[in-house]
Amino acid sequence: MSKKDKKVQLSEFEEKLRESARNPDTTIPTADYAPGETEEKVIPVIEEQAHITKQTVESGRVRISKNVREDEVLIDMPVVHEEVDVQRVPVDQYVDEAPPAVRYEGNKMIVPVLREELVLVKRIKVVEELHITRRRTEEHRTEPVLLRREEINVDREQNDNLNNPAQ
Repeated sequence: MSKKDKKVQLSEFEEKLRESARNPDTTIPTADYAPGETEEKVIPVIEEQAHITKQTVESGRVRISKNVREDEVLIDMPVVHEEVDVQRVPVDQYVDEAPPAVRYEGNKMIVPVLREELVLVKRIKVVEELHITRRRTEEHRTEPVLLRREEINVDREQNDNLNNPAQ
């Protein structure tokens, strides 16, 4: 609300207040009344009312900036690979029953290798076995890895009009 609007409202109030002070015996015009009847007097009642408004005022500003940094770091990570060692072990045995199955001895897998031979009688002969040993090794390698991080800067600017509201 501007100062001009405030002056208009205050002067209207003051005007009514002054008018009631000048004419304290204001009456309503009535027809002749008989003796003993009372005359009505009107006294204006004045009330002030406050009209309040809000105004948004900039109190300051915030500037936010972001920097992305890249740092190269060395990461030590285990790399696992498996090696298989195959040994050929000659057996040269005939088998009378069904062919032998694959079997395990510790961490070694044994796979029989079969061959049929033509004889008067057909028999199965284990010619050799494959002894397969599985070894697991682990070695550490250092690999460069690019890691990013963000840094945030916040700068606050104060509005000077807050200290001097009359401006």
